[in-house]
Amino acid sequence: MVDLTDLETFADGPPHAVFARLRTEAPVFWHEPTKHTPDGEGFWCFTRYDDVLWAARDTERFSSATGGGRDGGGTLIEDLPLGFAAGVLFNMQDDPRHHHIRRIVTPAVSPRRLREIEQDLAARRDRILDEVAERGSCDFLVDVAAELPLQAIASLLGVPQADRHRLIEWADATLDYEDRDLGQQSPRAQQAAAEMFEYGTHLLAEKRRCPADDLMSLVATAELPDEAAPAGTLTDLEQQMFFNLLIAAGSETTRNSITAGLLALIDHPDQWQLLEDDRARLPTAIEEMLRWSSSTTYNRRTATTDVERHGTIIRAGDKVVLWWQSANFDDEVFTDPLRFDVTRDPNPHLTFGHGAHFCLGANLARLEMRLVFEGLLDRFERIELAGPVERTRSNKHTGFRHLPVRVVPRSA
Repeated sequence: MVDLTDLETFADGPPHAVFARLRTEAPVFWHEPTKHTPDGEGFWCFTRYDDVLWAARDTERFSSATGGGRDGGGTLIEDLPLGFAAGVLFNMQDDPRHHHIRRIVTPAVSPRRLREIEQDLAARRDRILDEVAERGSCDFLVDVAAELPLQAIASLLGVPQADRHRLIEWADATLDYEDRDLGQQSPRAQQAAAEMFEYGTHLLAEKRRCPADDLMSLVATAELPDEAAPAGTLTDLEQQMFFNLLIAAGSETTRNSITAGLLALIDHPDQWQLLEDDRARLPTAIEEMLRWSSSTTYNRRTATTDVERHGTIIRAGDKVVLWWQSANFDDEVFTDPLRFDVTRDPNPHLTFGHGAHFCLGANLARLEMRLVFEGLLDRFERIELAGPVERTRSNKHTGFRHLPVRVVPRSA
């Protein structure tokens, strides 16, 4: 029996065999509810690359907010309240409002803006890796993969660096199902959500009072046009939810891609050697790391009208889950997809999603990954596992808690 709501299915990494079976036998698969399924409600699964892409492009028939008269919706398998999360959180909104908010915040992560901060990020990277080289070992997830993105997102948001570790503690508590199951809230997760809300309330009030050159000041003061319906500033709840989203997106997904990328290189030393021999391969390698990690496993949509795919009718209001991770390993698109290949080209992975909801921070993530792996290749001849890899417990994010390693510095 297939159960993609049982978190044990994902305990050792992506369930490639399950996804391969679905792609072959049931590309439009009705997932019956199990004891693990939140809401006690079944949902449709798209696992083939072409089907995932097709639905991601069609934002009119597949909503990120809700549809078919539902009282809830959003991008998780479980329904989130309409008007609180669904329809309010940036990634759970539809156009035209989503489009106009995106236009306001995009300049904060534009290529021009990233060129302006690259030197600062490189200096931060150097300090992080210098400490690792001096110690000779580290928890790569905590000390490197999480640290650079965390410093970067704190700077971009306008959060004091002294507070940055609070951000990742909140993200970990709300995104890792270590102490709960899908659709449940633990005391730890509830406390983190409350602390994050309180912090965001004070931060946004300060940004409205005294705007600065940062992303949260943009969010707090931006004026939407009439077409955004309604016009004017974002609501207080939209602003707060945007802060919550950026904490998770800025501190969680990139760290997991960096960690998965290093783990793949450790497991495939020939691929590390290819990068040592030719650094020009690094951009291609980063795309392969992104495909390999598939850090966001799925996003849910809601059908707004009856729609047919492969002879199957999906009814208005049905939940439809787009399994990005499965699409990234579809052998109809990727030759030998279970092979980690830093020279893979082309590599049209869907790790950042597609269409209207393509990841806002994709270019920032690529920059952070490039800086980290340039630094690792510059400083270290070899990196080895120094203990067991510990993964997060989730079917939504492919994540890690710990990756202990030893590093062998290059000789002078």
